[in-house]
Amino acid sequence: MAKEKIPSTPAIRVLRKSGITFTPRPYKYEDRGGTKVAARELNCDEHQTVKTLVMEDADKKPFIILMHGDMEVSTKELAREIGTKTVTPCDPQTAQKHTGYMVGGTSPFGTRKNMPIYMEESISDLSTVLINAGRRGFLVEIQPAEIVRILDPIPVKVGI
Repeated sequence: MAKEKIPSTPAIRVLRKSGITFTPRPYKYEDRGGTKVAARELNCDEHQTVKTLVMEDADKKPFIILMHGDMEVSTKELAREIGTKTVTPCDPQTAQKHTGYMVGGTSPFGTRKNMPIYMEESISDLSTVLINAGRRGFLVEIQPAEIVRILDPIPVKVGI
């Protein structure tokens, strides 16, 4: 059996440099399919997939929030937790400018700009998660503790 070539994205380079053990999980990407399609294609629970969302605060300062695939972010609660008046998602062009990744392929690893990273605290309770590795249709399966070790995200409880 031929070994599948792993794309060399900035995210994969960060994971390798950090000595993270991960399992590549490519799948057939569908436009606007999100974590529901990823979970279906990879035969896993959507709660185990982690979406990387690029948002900005009231001062237009960007940040990343990691959330379970089957949950939404309460922007009102997130704004309250991080001490800003409002939180809004970045438009796709702005998100790409900040991260270097296309929407649908955004990874929290190897972003173009350093930004604060928040993570729904219950993600840490899972044994493994699937998170984007910097390309549409390409996730990696890793332990949440490794996400915490590399990114040092601020835990929040804002999922609905």
